[in-house]
Amino acid sequence: MQFGRTTLSKFVIENTRSSHGELGGLLIDVAAAVKTISAMLAKGALAGYHGALESTNIQGEVQKKLDVLTNETILHHCEWGGQLAGMASEEMDDPYRIPEEYPRGRYLLIFDPLDGSSNSDVNVSVGTIFSIFSRPAAGDAQAADYLRPGSEQVAAGYAIYGPSTMMVLTLGDGTHGFTLDRENGNFILTHGNIRVPEDTREFAINTSNERFWEPPVQRYVSECKAGKTGIRGEDFNTRWIASMVAEVHRILIRGGIFMYPKDNKDPSKAGRLRLLYEANPMAMLIEQAGGAASTGRQRILEVAPDSLHQRLPVILGSKNEVERVERYHHEYDSGTDQPFVSPLFSDRSLFRDQA
Repeated sequence: MQFGRTTLSKFVIENTRSSHGELGGLLIDVAAAVKTISAMLAKGALAGYHGALESTNIQGEVQKKLDVLTNETILHHCEWGGQLAGMASEEMDDPYRIPEEYPRGRYLLIFDPLDGSSNSDVNVSVGTIFSIFSRPAAGDAQAADYLRPGSEQVAAGYAIYGPSTMMVLTLGDGTHGFTLDRENGNFILTHGNIRVPEDTREFAINTSNERFWEPPVQRYVSECKAGKTGIRGEDFNTRWIASMVAEVHRILIRGGIFMYPKDNKDPSKAGRLRLLYEANPMAMLIEQAGGAASTGRQRILEVAPDSLHQRLPVILGSKNEVERVERYHHEYDSGTDQPFVSPLFSDRSLFRDQA
């Protein structure tokens, strides 16, 4: 029985009245695209969608068939409604212009159609990430319209395609989760006002890159791995799924810290994750749930983008752990951090408070 339970449609309509329904209509179109993608992914190899194409995206990454199909799905579900001035996708070199036959609106939709797509061939959870900005007036968007800090987002969210399909959404007043009821096609509010615990004993990072990390990140992870025998005095668990949606979803539900830090593996890249398509929307969701999101040196939502596909380091999750990593970066940059050698003879000694 669905009677009396809040659907996604009801939620967004009630919470977007000030936009005269345009923002609510756009979010309902996004939800329709998510349902289509969910059905597509559920068929798996039976539908022949698995495998890679010969093409690459602008980042030089080999595209999966599903990267292209999910990208087209979102474009076609959202281009016609009259709410959008344009769209930008991780899978497209340039912003998408709304076809001439459709009316223009004042919103911009920015998205990663299938985050973690490399996991789709092995049946691991993947997702869709989206971000929405508004413009002062309707009309065709210009390239510069997309280059705005994440603090100006009016909505952000993701869908996760796992044992169940969920949409997690913020309109700037809390973070809320909706689960797809496959029997009637409705997203139902199941996780209202999600809160990220301020403390955690769980971290997610790709430790195979440890030799490339900056010293502040090496310091933090080494302390976590030392557990009860180290200065933290507590054991930590580590997780790594290689799907940002899955990592962030776990953190929203039970806490943790996710790190894809700056490293010297490829000095030409400031980071791995994309500011517009991944970092901004996830940072907004995490902050609205009481967590924190940083590059290690700056709040992610304050970063002013200089290009459509800009990359940056991402550290997000439980507030107190993110702030600790930020402090380690500050100490390193200011020269007050010292390499940990011995608890008896270094600045981090047995006789100094390490809290």
